[in-house]
Amino acid sequence: MRRRPGIAGLEYAAATRNHRRLVGENVANVRTDVMKEQLATFRSQLEESACKHKKASFSTVGFDLPDWFLNPKDGEPCSRLDGNGDEDFVLPAKSDFSEEQGCPATNGGSRPLSILASCPASHEDAEFEADVDEVSRILRSRFASPEAIVISMDCCPVRVSARLVNKVLSRFSNDWVAAFGFFTWAGTQAGYCHSADLYDMMVDILGKFKQFDLMCGLISQMHEIGGLVSLATMMKVMRRLCGANRWSDAIDAFHKMDRFGVAKDTKAMNVLLDTLCKERSVKRARGAFQALKGTIPPDESSFNTLVHGWCKARMLKEARETMKEMERHGFSPSVITYTSLIEAYCMEKDFQTVDDILDEMHTKGCTPNIVTYTIMMHALGKAGRTQEALDTFDKVKQDGCALDASFYNSLIYILCRSGRLQDANFLVEEMHRTGISPNLTTFNTLISAACDHSQAENALKLLVRMEEQSCKPDIKTYTPLLKLCCRRQWVKTLLFLICHMFRKDITPDFSTYTLLVSWLCRNGRLTQSCLFLEEMVLKGFAPQQETFDLVLDKLKKMNMLSAVRKIQLLRMHTEGTRCRSGVPSYLREDGHGRQCYAVLSNTSEAESWNR
Repeated sequence: MRRRPGIAGLEYAAATRNHRRLVGENVANVRTDVMKEQLATFRSQLEESACKHKKASFSTVGFDLPDWFLNPKDGEPCSRLDGNGDEDFVLPAKSDFSEEQGCPATNGGSRPLSILASCPASHEDAEFEADVDEVSRILRSRFASPEAIVISMDCCPVRVSARLVNKVLSRFSNDWVAAFGFFTWAGTQAGYCHSADLYDMMVDILGKFKQFDLMCGLISQMHEIGGLVSLATMMKVMRRLCGANRWSDAIDAFHKMDRFGVAKDTKAMNVLLDTLCKERSVKRARGAFQALKGTIPPDESSFNTLVHGWCKARMLKEARETMKEMERHGFSPSVITYTSLIEAYCMEKDFQTVDDILDEMHTKGCTPNIVTYTIMMHALGKAGRTQEALDTFDKVKQDGCALDASFYNSLIYILCRSGRLQDANFLVEEMHRTGISPNLTTFNTLISAACDHSQAENALKLLVRMEEQSCKPDIKTYTPLLKLCCRRQWVKTLLFLICHMFRKDITPDFSTYTLLVSWLCRNGRLTQSCLFLEEMVLKGFAPQQETFDLVLDKLKKMNMLSAVRKIQLLRMHTEGTRCRSGVPSYLREDGHGRQCYAVLSNTSEAESWNR
């Protein structure tokens, strides 16, 4: 086992860490072109411009926690956030709902919503959190390539473990260079080996960013180690390929699975069919099924997958024909089959046919389940037929279906949609009484409804309640809150929420960046808008031309010509990235990058870059 360095070792590491980091950054800078060098000065010039124009006082380094957050003064987190427009607003200290809502407090000892890290439970947890923070600090330096990260991580005094790697990959899942660089470095540490699950995580991250050559190289490495490639691995590969509209490559990956020791059996075929159907390619799924069914026997799930695919594509004639073929192979349509059909007719708002299918199911002794009724009720609610949706509850009781969280969530959605927020909150309490815990969807629905009805304090109380119940939020939790802050001009609360997102390891998505850039720009906070736009581009998102046009127009009106040039440079960078999206960004630097790429991926295509 690799021993943790003693006091002397830690002191030496602390003394040399900055030197090592600078070496790594210098290596990256040597390989960075003129455009990136100009972009590197963008932030400081914008902040300088902010001082000259006396704009809002806050400044962020993208979504990385700034020093004033990590070391808050006067005991107040985010104490330096600009409070303009927030003077009459106080963040809720407890999660008890207002009397108007008719919901009692869940407990009397609620804690305030906080973005400060909670106290670790043990010394081991404290060390782990410190290691995560140290790795995160290094990875946020925007290295040009994974190999530059490997150099900078040298002598990093952290204890590498599966838990640490999992945490870092989760936090940097939207930054493939940082994730892959750290993953590569961690794999070289003495006494540690990546597990199959961690390899699968890295495969999925590379596939998400269309780094397919690196992804294939990693799978080859997994196979060479022995026994690490599984059907779960190949499922991630096929889904990422289909997501990039490379359906033929996904089918080819299925045919090559046996080279990695993965059996091409019925289960594997069903994974391929499911992947193709979910990625809007049911016709290709049908073609693959026709080609494979002679050598791989289909089962009930094979036909159900195809029926669901046809229904999602609203090709109901083909779905019915597949059901007949299913019966010819000796499989009776099940509740899953009929539910797919009902969902399709619900999308068409043909509720008369839905009732006919329910009658057919009962005639054939195929009792609808809670999923069937949840889909029906949700569709009726979305169609504005609220009373009919609520009447579905009687049918559920008649068929003796056990209620679940999804059914309650649909009921809550319907009530919220019709403006009956008090009834929706009573339903949450009913969930508690029946032993069903509210989940992420429950809270997201309630928060969205509260924001839609301008109940800002109640929306934030729900966020507090999520924290109390250890229900981890996602980006959908924050989106309506951020939009509400924009409508109300609450800059302080907006930035509080952004900090809170970071502490929960929630990465902003394309729409979040676009919202922040546009709103800040329209409200005269041009410096901050430009900073978020820069962060958006450098994290690999491609802003819409309308977003660039909005910012450039405002900058020109303010005669901020230097900033105009920088935004134009960002636009050129984005357009260039779009043109070269199929090639890894760090591979376009110089021969050294190409050589490292070939070593990492170990594929024939990579070798061609050296020639």
